[in-house]
Amino acid sequence: MATLSTHVLDTMQGKPAAGMQLWLEDAGGEELFAGETNADGRCPGLPELVPGRYALTFAVAEYFSAEGAVLPDPPFLGDVRIAFGVSDTPESGGGHYHVPLLVSPFAYSTYRGS
Repeated sequence: MATLSTHVLDTMQGKPAAGMQLWLEDAGGEELFAGETNADGRCPGLPELVPGRYALTFAVAEYFSAEGAVLPDPPFLGDVRIAFGVSDTPESGGGHYHVPLLVSPFAYSTYRGS
């Protein structure tokens, strides 16, 4: 089993993205978790994962609208979905997967963190 964490940073305002809704699904689209980021932009309580394919989806437009950002209709970024794989091989980097999201209304970046 692998552990999972995420950290969402609002690059438009230079702060953690507190209160952003997110959900985790498996490869078949079954929802495994739904929650929101805390004051530090993190989401405690994500479940442990067996090897396989997963996706974290972040409600980016909803977050920025709530923060008072003026977004076009439709917004450039609505929900941001990050599909990723979990492996149990030694070269996979161990049993922890950190999937951060750096996001603004018009751009995002992610990587496998530690």
